[in-house]
Amino acid sequence: MALIKLGKDPESKVEGSPTLYYDEARDTYLMQSWRVTDAERLAQMDIPAHETVVEFPKRMMQFFPEVTRD
Repeated sequence: MALIKLGKDPESKVEGSPTLYYDEARDTYLMQSWRVTDAERLAQMDIPAHETVVEFPKRMMQFFPEVTRD
């Protein structure tokens, strides 16, 4: 699997940062970020047992190629 690191949250601390990766083999994105554990927020979503929810800051959108493409 070839993961390409697209970007790290520019405002993050040294340890523990949201980071965006692109998986060339699957043509998908992977986000390392903060796990959502707030029961009230999670209750508003229909999340299958095999999935999870992560939260990332809006400023990370700049690393998605589709957003920055001319």
